Amino acid sequence: MAVFFAVVIALGWFFSFYYGNPNILYFFVIFSIFMNIFSYWFSDKIVLKLAGAKEANRQENFDLCTIVENLSITAGLPMPKVYIINDKAPNAFATGRDKDHAVVCATTGLLAILDKTELEGVIAHELSHVGNRDMLLSTVVVVLVGFVTILADVFMRNLFWGGLGKRDDDSKGAGVLVIIGIALSILAPIFAMLIQLAISRKREFLADASGALLTRYPEGLAGALSKIAQHSEPMKRQSSAIAHLYIADPKGSGFGKRIAGLFATHPPVQERIKALLGK
Repeated sequence: MAVFFAVVIALGWFFSFYYGNPNILYFFVIFSIFMNIFSYWFSDKIVLKLAGAKEANRQENFDLCTIVENLSITAGLPMPKVYIINDKAPNAFATGRDKDHAVVCATTGLLAILDKTELEGVIAHELSHVGNRDMLLSTVVVVLVGFVTILADVFMRNLFWGGLGKRDDDSKGAGVLVIIGIALSILAPIFAMLIQLAISRKREFLADASGALLTRYPEGLAGALSKIAQHSEPMKRQSSAIAHLYIADPKGSGFGKRIAGLFATHPPVQERIKALLGK
């Protein structure tokens, strides 16, 4: 998180230096802090809106609500709200700013293909995200990555649509600054996204391990991951901003995903299964 703030401040310093206006740096810092505070208080609502989730009815989703309630008691966590996404692709995620404002969400496709022990494994995984405070970390990372990307885009647009004439001096160093600015604008979002994905992958492994300890049956989660991996169909409604929150990549497991492994939001399923079963 310190690296993210350093990237934001570095971009703000460069823009303020390039345009000769120190107020730009102050704006960058204040706006990034504001976005973090906003995301902290409204993270669950933002994520649920992006995912198109609706609150689950206990009568219609009795098994799911019961499993969430029982595992919450076992984990010593307050009962989170339970949401459903009407989608054939099997997936699930947890969100919320803390354990008292947590949400667990599952797709109808997930409920259709998993048996009870496998569903317990998935829910235990998501509750582990709640207990490990992964949700807050993931949300702040989303906001900072988005912020850095927006800043880079603003600079590039300004640079190519009249921004060059805004600088007061025409010194020889101006050309070097332009090159540095373009490089920062291109590399900063990529760098920020790689940090986001690295954090996401580590937290997925941790949640797998914690979920296995919670249910005392790692085979349940391993079986669920295996079934989920066999369904390559992507989710109908997805956003790259929240892709890392899901237990499996919402983009599915097609050719595009395989050739872009470096930018995958999740570690390979086989590695996760291998870690769970100790093979």
